[in-house]
Amino acid sequence: MQLSEMPEFLLTALEVMSALFIFVVGLIVLVVIITFILDITQTKQAIRRNYPVIGRFRYWFEKLGEFFRQYFFAMDREELPFNRAQRTWVYRAAKDLNNTRAFGSTRDLSTPGTVLFVNCPFPTLDEDAAQLLPLTIGPDCKTPYTTTSLINISGMSYGAISRPAVLALSRGAHLGGCWMNTGEGGLSPYHLEGGADLVYQIGTAKYGVRDLAGNLSDDKLREVAAYQQVRMFEIKLSQGAKPGKGGILPAVKVTDEIATIRGIRPHQASISPNRHPDIDNVDDLLDMIQHIRRVSGKPVGFKMVLGAYGWLDSLFESILKRGEQSAPDFITLDCAGGGTGAAPMPLMDDVGLPLSESLPMLVDKLHQHGLRQRIKVIASGKLVTPADIAWALCVGTDFVVSARGFMFALGCIQALQCNQNTCPTGITTHNPRLQKGLNPDDKAVRVMNYVKNLNYEVGLIAHSCGVGEPRLLCRFHARIVINRGQSIALNELFPDVKVPLPSTQEERIQVE
Repeated sequence: MQLSEMPEFLLTALEVMSALFIFVVGLIVLVVIITFILDITQTKQAIRRNYPVIGRFRYWFEKLGEFFRQYFFAMDREELPFNRAQRTWVYRAAKDLNNTRAFGSTRDLSTPGTVLFVNCPFPTLDEDAAQLLPLTIGPDCKTPYTTTSLINISGMSYGAISRPAVLALSRGAHLGGCWMNTGEGGLSPYHLEGGADLVYQIGTAKYGVRDLAGNLSDDKLREVAAYQQVRMFEIKLSQGAKPGKGGILPAVKVTDEIATIRGIRPHQASISPNRHPDIDNVDDLLDMIQHIRRVSGKPVGFKMVLGAYGWLDSLFESILKRGEQSAPDFITLDCAGGGTGAAPMPLMDDVGLPLSESLPMLVDKLHQHGLRQRIKVIASGKLVTPADIAWALCVGTDFVVSARGFMFALGCIQALQCNQNTCPTGITTHNPRLQKGLNPDDKAVRVMNYVKNLNYEVGLIAHSCGVGEPRLLCRFHARIVINRGQSIALNELFPDVKVPLPSTQEERIQVE
């Protein structure tokens, strides 16, 4: 068909499309010219001045590189802070999919620091395996906390994470039989709605339990303690993301609701003090623990990152001088290397000790001072897979808490945008459009599955080592690879002072 024979409406459409094409091309050319002029005349960025327009692609490629590395270029075991193999295990565990593999491990077992568990020739039979027995925290409190939970949700504040994320975690924790730490942002209705046991974290700004001047309010403390779901209180001295600096919540995340829950002004950045103004030494810390325990009637402990460690001797000596009733009911040990919180890079990268060094140090100090049975230890920091948790149990922890592991269970893709209110999975954003993708009911089931499969596979490691339940693991059950691919027993690297636990379930029951 010749052009002259085409219907009039088609000719009109072609003319419109041609005009639109010319307009778009002209607009692109105009934008390029304006960009060229702006780039060549500005003096702040040498790349843009020397290579106008084209130089801008550098920043675009740099941003895209974060995502391309994750999906196309990085090997399964290469990425930080969590590699693809770790994330994939969590995703499959949360979806309750088969996590078996074929054709051998992709892990380099000769890398220094690799943990190898020592299987025994006569592993525990399934029918001989014991269920996790309950442990009691704060037995002398008015309302002690007894739980069978091993793996729990670490502190993530409402504000740092979204409403649907808090709901999903709380519901999932209730279904999975573990506790959930509120983080330092106070107690929201969504924590309570899910039905989980809660650990109320008191940060340096004392959000949710403060008076107008920012001081601890006994009246508000009693209000929080009145909730049956609030089982313990945790005083946050420091956290792995930023040891030595308080919490940071950008202004864009401080909604009216969050401001009301925290007791602060809305739409202004929420920056906590870098320490509790009223805790200046070990005696102040013990005084605060006793005060909160007396007012609330519930177990009280503290969370810290270990750097300087000489003060532990002073703390434990002061406890023995006052009497064991003055001791914290638990210590949560976080570690260097960051966490879910927004933090300055120098603190995240370069301050504090890793858990591989600080956890055995803390456990040994407690044993040396005779306080290990009185004070429960909770390990925190990048413990997201069964092997991570089994290692911590070998060293001597009682419980494990994880934040980022549960974020992966919710669907986190490690986009590294937690502090920008642009999280593509709706976990750490208050943008309603992005939150829409996170269904609390669906994700609660994934949280439950993650807890279930973690417990099961930690049990697999324990049974392979010949013990009936995970808390019977000791340091001689693990080895650490050192130079030249050779390994050393964990109890040789850190001489095992762990008091041997009873070997049978019946004996455990008698001890309890």
